[in-house]
Amino acid sequence: MPTPQKITIVEETQKRFEESVGIYFTNYSGLNVVQATELRDMFREKDVEYLVTKNTLTNIAAKNAGYKGLDDVLQGQISIAYSKDDPSSPARVIKEFGKKYKDNNPIEVVGILFEGKQFEADKFKELADLPTRKELISQFVGCLNQPMTKLAATLNSVMTDFVGVLNSLKDKKS
Repeated sequence: MPTPQKITIVEETQKRFEESVGIYFTNYSGLNVVQATELRDMFREKDVEYLVTKNTLTNIAAKNAGYKGLDDVLQGQISIAYSKDDPSSPARVIKEFGKKYKDNNPIEVVGILFEGKQFEADKFKELADLPTRKELISQFVGCLNQPMTKLAATLNSVMTDFVGVLNSLKDKKS
C-alpha cells in the first residue's frame, strides 16, 4: 500500500523527468560526505538538481513520464542529476569533479537521458565535451557574421581602389 509520502515523491520525480532535458544516473557508492557536498555545490552552481531517491520509486516515476527500460540503470546506489536548461551541463560538472579525483573517481555515470533519448554510460565523455548552448549560439552568430564582414571589407577595398584611381587621374591632369 503506497503511503502519501511515497506518492508525493513519485509525483515530484515524474515532474522532474518530464521537465528535464538532461538526466544523468550516477553510482555514488564511492562518495564520502565531503565529496558529496562538494559535488552538490558544483551542480547547484550550474542550475542542476542532484537527488537520491529510492530506485523503485524512481522507476515508477520514469515509467509514468514515458521512459521505459531503466531497470538495468537503476541498480545499486543511484543518484540522479536533472538539468532543465542545458542537457550537457551535468556531464561537464561530473567530468570536472572527476578531474579532481583522477586516481580514484568516486562517481560513475551509469545511464543518460539526453533530450528524451536514452544513451549508455560511454556516451558521457562525448556529451561532456559539447559546448554550452550559449557557446553554440555565439559560434553560429559568428558564422553568420563572417560573410557579411568579408562583403563589407571587399566593398570597402573596391571603394578605396576607386578613390585611388580617381586621385591618380586628377594628379595626371594637373
